[in-house]
Amino acid sequence: MQLKTILNRVEHFKSFVYGNARWLEDAERPTLEIEIEARKNGRAICSGCGRRRPGYDRLPERRFEHVPLWGIAVYFVYAMRRVKCPTCGLIVEQVPWCDGKNQLTTTYRWFLAGWAKRLSCKGVADAFKTTWQNVFRSVEHAVSWGLAHRNLEGVESIGVDEIQYRRGHKYLTLVYQTDENCRRLLWVGKDRTTKTLLRFFRMFGKERSARLRFVCSDMWKPYLKVIGKKAGQAIHVLDRFHIMAKMNKAIDEVRAAESKRLERDGYEPVLKHSRWCLLKREENLTEKQAVKLSELLQYNLQSVRGRLMRDDFQRFWEYRYPACAGKFLDEWCTRAMRSKIEPMKKVAKALRRHRELILNWFRAEGTISSGIVEGLNNKAKLTMRKAYGFRTPKAIEIALYHQLGALPEPEFTHEFW
Repeated sequence: MQLKTILNRVEHFKSFVYGNARWLEDAERPTLEIEIEARKNGRAICSGCGRRRPGYDRLPERRFEHVPLWGIAVYFVYAMRRVKCPTCGLIVEQVPWCDGKNQLTTTYRWFLAGWAKRLSCKGVADAFKTTWQNVFRSVEHAVSWGLAHRNLEGVESIGVDEIQYRRGHKYLTLVYQTDENCRRLLWVGKDRTTKTLLRFFRMFGKERSARLRFVCSDMWKPYLKVIGKKAGQAIHVLDRFHIMAKMNKAIDEVRAAESKRLERDGYEPVLKHSRWCLLKREENLTEKQAVKLSELLQYNLQSVRGRLMRDDFQRFWEYRYPACAGKFLDEWCTRAMRSKIEPMKKVAKALRRHRELILNWFRAEGTISSGIVEGLNNKAKLTMRKAYGFRTPKAIEIALYHQLGALPEPEFTHEFW
C-alpha cells in the first residue's frame, strides 16, 4: 500500500490531491514532506464568505505540520491561492486541512489536544518534539470548538464553589453541572464576587435558570444573594461538608487558643499533638490517636466539649423530615450559645442565619451533595498542579474546560493514537 493511498483513506480532501512525497535527510530529525495540489479546473473557496471564486495568483509554498508517522515528522506542502472575491476583495483561499495562519493541521491540533488530557502541555511537547505554545494553542482550539458546540439544555442541578489559584487570595468561581447522568464544568469566572456569579447566569440564560431544580453552594454571602435572585425557584442546599468544615475550623481555633493559655498559666501541655485526635471522626482514628483522645476526655477542656458538641450534631443528618431536623437544630444552637465557647457560638449564629437553606438538604432528600463539587474541585487542583501553575487566569480557564468540561469533539474519518 502506497503512502498516498493511506493518506486518502485517513485524510481525504475534496478538490485536492496528494502529489510527490520526499524524504529530507539533512533535517534535524527524519522528515517527510508531502505535496498537495489543487485539482485541475477546480475553483478556490474564499476564506471570507465561503463561496467559490476565480483565482488571482499563488503565494509561496507553505508547510503545515501533520501527525507524526512512526516518530517521523510529516509536513504538507502547498502553495496557497489568492482569489478575487467581489465581496471580500483579494483574499487567500480556504483549505480543508487548516484555517487562518496556523502552521499545524487541524487534525494534528486535535491530536495534541487529546494527549494534553493525559499529560501536561510540556509533557506532550517533549513527547512529540513540538513547542509548548503549539500544544496550548491546540488545547485552546479544542476548547473554543467544544464551547461553541456544547449543549446546555437539560441542566437541572448545579454546584457553585471557588478554588484558590494563586497566593494572595486570588480565587476562581467554578460552576458545575451535578446531575446524575452528567457531571461537568459549566463555567469559570475570575474572583468570587456578586458580579462574577451574575456573569454565569447571563451566559446560562433566564429560561435555563428558571428550569433549575437544585443548587448547591457554601455560605459565601455573594453566592447566596445571586442564587436567591436568579434561581429562586430551585431548592438551594447548603451541604453538610461545608457545615462540618466550619465546626472543625471552630474546634481547631478553640484548641490553639486553649493550648496557648495552658502553657502561659503553667499547666501540663495535655493538648500537645492532639489536633487530629479532636478533628477526625472516631472510626478514622489510629490506635495512638484513640488512646490520646481517651486521655483528653478525662479533662473538662473547651476543646473536648467542642468536639463532643460536633459529634452530637452528627445526629442531625440522620433525620428524614425537615420539621424534626429543624427542631433538633434549634435545640443544638441553644446549647451552643450557652456553652461560652466563642468559635462554636459563631457557628451556631451562622446556622441560625441559614436555617432554611440547611433544612433544604432534607427537602432535596439527599439527591444533591457538595461531595460531587468537592470531587471535581480536586480534579481542578490536580490540573493546576500537573502544570506547576499557570501564568494567567485565561490559561487556567482553558485548561479547566479542557479537563472537566466534557466538551464535544468533531467526528473524524480516522482516530489517531
